Amino acid sequence: MAAENSSVTEFILAGLTDQPGLQIPLFFLFLGFYLVTVVGNLGLIMLIGLNSRLHTPMYFFLFNLSLIDFCYSTTITPKMLKSFVSKHNIILHAECMTQLFFFCFFVISESFVLSAMAYDRYVAICRPLVYTVTMSPEVCLLLLLGVYVMGFSGALAHTGSIASLTFCANNIVNHFMCDILPLLELSCNSTYVHELVVFVVVAVDIGMPIITIFISYGLILCSILHIHSAEGKSKAFSTCSSHIIVVCLFFGSGAFMYLKPPSILPLGQGKVSSLFYTIVVPMLNPLIYSLRNKDVKIALRKALGIKIFL
Repeated sequence: MAAENSSVTEFILAGLTDQPGLQIPLFFLFLGFYLVTVVGNLGLIMLIGLNSRLHTPMYFFLFNLSLIDFCYSTTITPKMLKSFVSKHNIILHAECMTQLFFFCFFVISESFVLSAMAYDRYVAICRPLVYTVTMSPEVCLLLLLGVYVMGFSGALAHTGSIASLTFCANNIVNHFMCDILPLLELSCNSTYVHELVVFVVVAVDIGMPIITIFISYGLILCSILHIHSAEGKSKAFSTCSSHIIVVCLFFGSGAFMYLKPPSILPLGQGKVSSLFYTIVVPMLNPLIYSLRNKDVKIALRKALGIKIFL
């Protein structure tokens, strides 16, 4: 159902490109990406759930990271794939707001999960003697509750702001999904307040996790520099390397997209940036943690070994 102050009841998603020759190749390319994302994240979720050796705080947060990646990729990708094979990819106003809400919820939740994982690495490396007490199951559940509360409140703020806009004749969203900035461009009325809301909420939802991550890794680096053995330093770095790569990929593309005014960042570049953290990052995360994590590789070998034996 459309907003009361809007004459638009549905939107048309313009998609990633309007070149007919690229539609089918891109459809199969992103279908492949999506299948890898689904198999990789669901596989990691099952691996962590079924292997008792991986029932630790680090893998508890990794379990939730994979769940979030799977969910928000599923929120976006099927609708994007439809745009490659249909002439007009129509989405109702209510469906558009629903997609926007869940997209914001999962993306914001991921940013806070990554900060919780950084804090977990800080405690593991800098305070190993009290790790089991500091990162108890109760503490982990409270951190996770905070993650999803921040995700819900941020998504509610974004969706409420966009839903209050007035949309008139133009209903073509220059994007492959219902994202904030393309919808702002369609508004008939002034968007200054709404842009301010976007900037403030995004600054908080990216700023708070980034500050937490920087402080955690600053303390970790200081602790590592006091380790005398090269083997100890290497082991400490290896436990953080996968997380650092994922953090750089996710926050780098997100900051590039949302911490610049629309006048500076053309929507064409915005599509590419959105594509990176909505499609590519969820696909890469399970691969990064699988290929660079010894415990996951051992658990995966055991699981594959049992299947082959059976």
